[in-house]
Amino acid sequence: MSLEVKQIRELARRYTPEQIENCIGQQLETGRNICVRNDSTERMICELAKAQFIREKMEDGLSLADALRDLARRMRILQETVKAKRPDITGVPP
Repeated sequence: MSLEVKQIRELARRYTPEQIENCIGQQLETGRNICVRNDSTERMICELAKAQFIREKMEDGLSLADALRDLARRMRILQETVKAKRPDITGVPP
């Protein structure tokens, strides 16, 4: 399991969605937060947002594993959508 997934899992277990939202706000406003340290702001916001999504799903009754699967599914859909809409800069049709 990647370090990112482990950290997201731990954040989702440790903090409520409201606490994670506060950490995101702190990071955006001050460049620091109490949830995640020693990483770039972009990476911290990304991990906090994922953890918040997972925690909200868990509070809605999903297991941690199911919440992680749902997040992964949604991320794949988003990536496929972005890829399909991305203009081809080579000029060669797909």
